[in-house]
Order: sequence, then structure tokens, then C-alpha cells
Amino acid sequence: MELSAKEYLGAKYISGPLIIVEKARELPYASLVEIELPDGSRRSGQVLEVSEDLAVIQVLEGTLGLDKTNIKIRLVDNVVRIGVSRDMVGRIFNGRGEPIDGLPPIVPEKRLPIVGSAINPVARDKPSDFIQTGISAIDGFNTLVRGQKLPIFSGAGLPANEIAAFIMRNAQVRGEGEQFLVVFGAMGITQREYAYFQQQFEEMGASSRLIAFINLASDPTIERILTPRFALTVAEYFAFELDYHVLVILTDMTNYAEALREIGSAREEVPGRRGYPGYMYTDLATIYERAGRIKGRKGSVTQIPILTMPDDDITHPIPDLTGYITEGQIVLSRELHSAGIFPPIDPLPSLSRLMNLGIGPGKTREDHRNWADQLFAAYARGKEIRRLVSIVGEDAVSEIDRIYLRFAERFEKEMLNQGNKARSIEETLEIGWRLLAMFPTSELTRIKKEFIEKYLPKS
Repeated sequence: MELSAKEYLGAKYISGPLIIVEKARELPYASLVEIELPDGSRRSGQVLEVSEDLAVIQVLEGTLGLDKTNIKIRLVDNVVRIGVSRDMVGRIFNGRGEPIDGLPPIVPEKRLPIVGSAINPVARDKPSDFIQTGISAIDGFNTLVRGQKLPIFSGAGLPANEIAAFIMRNAQVRGEGEQFLVVFGAMGITQREYAYFQQQFEEMGASSRLIAFINLASDPTIERILTPRFALTVAEYFAFELDYHVLVILTDMTNYAEALREIGSAREEVPGRRGYPGYMYTDLATIYERAGRIKGRKGSVTQIPILTMPDDDITHPIPDLTGYITEGQIVLSRELHSAGIFPPIDPLPSLSRLMNLGIGPGKTREDHRNWADQLFAAYARGKEIRRLVSIVGEDAVSEIDRIYLRFAERFEKEMLNQGNKARSIEETLEIGWRLLAMFPTSELTRIKKEFIEKYLPKS
């Protein structure tokens, strides 16, 4: 379709970040438009909705200073695109895909639409193979698999940013000759958080394995809708055209959902649960479902979206809908954080539904599944006994129960609490076996006898 040269003069009205134009049915849905002001300056916009009478356009730079009677609107492209290139590695961009690191603009090899191309379900390959994050609570008990989407559920004041930075620094794929890349998308973060991430980029040597897209809290709200799509489009380019294994970290999806609600309110939409748009499930799915692998392609896109649960409520619409779409969740614990444990990941409510596809012989180790089941069960029993002891006292429980009680304490201090030191999966497995040595072998009912003989410390 040829781009229309027709200009639309003026708007019917302006509402928040939106301008509403009459009789603009020629504008395609999701197309990119240019808004010219009387002083000759220009702003960019995207068409959100087109009807017989009206077109709704979101202005990327905001509508402050716009006069609805003195603006010109013209079509620029049928869809919002981003120029992609191998030279993007090590670069930092804003929420509109423009460089903000003081380096020259990228010379694109291609210009790709940010909505992405849906992966045909028949062409999807099964997620498999292990991604090592360096965090024992994830690698050991809720393993991340290439092509998976595994969100982190955080709460206000919990160190989600520190965990994101830890994973950026230490995540890796195992195997010879594998190309690995981290794409980081931040939505609605503060200047202080951005300064923290900049420091992390410098320390990790970001030029070799990171691409970042940063949308600040002071930036236009509408950019938060575009930021994850820019990040994922770049990730798909590196994964499916250049054979990289790409890990996409998106933070904070709560800020993204709040932007959806704000725009929905400006469009005067009928709200759904807690004021969020009724289509939020579908919208989140258009982001999360871009993770995966394609048959015949070597690369993969793996996602770790991070979200802050309002009031620590896991039934809130944002974590609730995210949980439906994704393949598990990593849950941060306020209790563990208060005890000084980092990272404060509680393995009990956490889950990786694809863990079994990424562990075992040739991936992690043969004993991994049995090992995880035994430690998980022992920690769950230890926490139950801890609650019982708080009521009846330690003298009222049996000797074996006291072993479980001590095990739970050591598990938190030695397994979960690792500070800023990354661990290989072999180190994590070794720590677990050392903890299991606290029990008589009669208690190790979830582990095959040959694994006990091979890996349990003899002392």
C-alpha cells in the first residue's frame, strides 16, 4: 500500500497523551504518523484506533503545548519500525529506540515492525536446554530453560532490580560456540534506578553482551507501551536471524500495566478489574508469547519479566494474568529479605513448569530432579516444624523434627543466601548434597539409591 500524502489539519480534541482526528479513515491501524506544529517542530505518533468517523493517535513525545486547531498530521509508515544491526550490542537506547549513550546513531541492516511476527504454533520448537543464572534458588529448584518465559514476582522494597542486575552479569548458556546476549528493557524507572543500572552495565562490560532500552518515569507514559516491543523485536532479530540465545529481562511490567490503564482512561474505555483495561490479558500475551524457539533455527528468545505485586497481592490482576500466560513464577519473600538473605527467593511458592525439559544428563546432571525433590520436601517440612515450635517449643518435637528444623535454617543461610557471588550448577548441587548429609539415609526417600551412594558425602 502506498503511503498517503494527504494531510489532516487540526484535531477534534486532545485528551492526555492522545489526539482525536475526524475523518481520518485512511490512516492504517498501528501506523506511524508525524505531527507538525506551527513553529515547524515535529512529534511522532502511533494510530491506536480507526473508525468511520475518528482516528485516535497516541503522541510519543506527549501533547503538552499542542493546539488542536494548528497542527498537521501526515502518515509516515504503515507500522512503527526499528532499525536493527549487529552494532546494537553494547548500546543503550530510550523507549523510542533512539540512542542515549552519546554514541553515533545505528546504521540499520533492516527495519523491522515492532509488533513482531507471530510464531506459528506448528513451527514452535519445544523449549529445552539449561540457562544458568548463577542463582541457586533458580538454577537448582526452578530452572530456567531456553525459550521459556519465567516471571519474577516482587514487592515494594524488595531487591528486584538487584536480582535483575545479578542475572544480567552472570547468566550464561552452556556449550561450546554458543552465542549469548542479554536484552534489557526498563519501563518507568527512576533516575536513581537508571544510575544503578548504568553502573552495572559498566561493571559487566556491557559492550560484549548487552543491549538496553530505558524508559524513565519522567518520559512520556506512552513510551512504556513501546519499550518492551522494541526490546523484543531486537531480541528476535538476534535470535532467529543471527542464531543468538537471547535472554530478555523486562522491568517493571507493573509500570507497563499502569500505562495501559492510563491510556485506556484517556480513551474513555470501560474499565475492567481494578480499573485496568479488559484487554490487558491479550495485550500482555502479545509480549510474553514472543518468547520461544523455532524449528530449524538455532537461536532462542527467553524472557524474565519482573513485576511488583501491589500490596504483595499475588491475586492482583497483573501477577494473576501474567501467571496464566507464562510458564511458572519466581516469588521473592519479604520474610527472607528481612532476615538479610540475598537473593530472597522462596522456592516453595516458586515454580518452573518447564524445568524437567532443561535438566538431567547432558544438561545439568543426572541427580538433579531427585536432588531438587528431596531438598524441596525437606525445606517444606522444616518450615512447618518451625511454625509448630513457635507455639509448643522445641522440646515438644521429636529428634528427627529437630534435624529438619536445623536443616531449614542451614538451607536458608547456605543455599538461598549467596550474596553477590554467582554459583555454577555444580556448586549448587554440591551444597545441596552437603545439607542432605544432615539426615539419616532412611529419610532420603525421594532419591535413587545409586545417587545417594555416588553423591552423598561419606562423612
